[in-house]
Amino acid sequence: MRIFGLSIIVTIISLIVAFVYGGPTALALCAILGILEVSLSFDNAVINATVLQRMSEFWQKIFLTIGVVIAVFGMRLVFPLAIVWITAGLTPVKAFDLAMNPPPDGALTFADDSPSYEKLLTDAHPSIAAFGGAFLLMLFLNFILEEREITWLSWLERPLAKLGKLDMLAVVLSLVAIVLAAEIAAADKDRPTVLFAGILGVVTYVVVDGLGSMFHTEEMIEEAEHTGPSGLVKATGKAGFFLFLYLEVLDASFSFDGVIGAFAITSDPIIIALGLGLIGAMFVRSITVYLVRKGTLSEYVYLEHGAHWAIGALAIILLVSIGVHVNELFTGLIGVAFIGAAFITSLIRNRREGEAETVDAKEVTPVG
Repeated sequence: MRIFGLSIIVTIISLIVAFVYGGPTALALCAILGILEVSLSFDNAVINATVLQRMSEFWQKIFLTIGVVIAVFGMRLVFPLAIVWITAGLTPVKAFDLAMNPPPDGALTFADDSPSYEKLLTDAHPSIAAFGGAFLLMLFLNFILEEREITWLSWLERPLAKLGKLDMLAVVLSLVAIVLAAEIAAADKDRPTVLFAGILGVVTYVVVDGLGSMFHTEEMIEEAEHTGPSGLVKATGKAGFFLFLYLEVLDASFSFDGVIGAFAITSDPIIIALGLGLIGAMFVRSITVYLVRKGTLSEYVYLEHGAHWAIGALAIILLVSIGVHVNELFTGLIGVAFIGAAFITSLIRNRREGEAETVDAKEVTPVG
């Protein structure tokens, strides 16, 4: 309750606000969106936990407070509005007015054939999906192409790790995927923006991940120790800052499918902010905290692998969704399936290791 208590309180308040705002219908939609966001973002929580373990306690608190505020208001409320006013050439006030006053009967255009907020955001989906898909694909490939002592799907991960010895293979494969998405899935008018957004996604990952790695090396920490405590704090601060940026971009990439998928349920930005932002983001935060504090990732060693495979699947789904609608339920279930399978196989592994340790202990126990 200490970890999930705040999320439960926020959920209750959000549901009450939704009911006051729009009655039973708004209450139901808010609850559905909250469940949708949690199911889509469980792999996000696992990845967040793996990165948070590398950060100091100070930067962990920064991400779990300021970072969550950015996730709630930035990605779930301001970001969709920003897409609309940038891509459609509208003012922020006009974009907000469109969001709050949709056409009647769920239509995508008004009586004068001008596009609705939902249609404008849907029209921007190809570029959003290309950026998010490219960024997440880079994250997946950089994990799966690296040699690791522990592997999950060993029959596949070990050969891929050998291929990963080729320099920049993750970048090459991601660029090929972007080109294929642009040529096969994207409409003719969307190809330039899909290519640009996809390349920008790759560049963003390389820059943010590279900066985080540059300031998080053992050599830098050792060098800082010789300059005194202030040098060590400064080096650690840089590392934490860039890891914080990395997590924010990562959260943004995970949020794309949820924000777009939400419009299949409702176009009301207030309900979306309550369901996706407050309920969904708070529970993702709580799950992340739980994984870090309980040491779940070290206890269930395949969870990280399962989360990355879920990310790979999500990246492909985002790229495919440029030209084909993919049901949000399928997107959420495939992530849950990978993580569930990883959890079960981790349990089996732990049980086998426990039985082996018991046998070894009996063999070394002196008789009599």
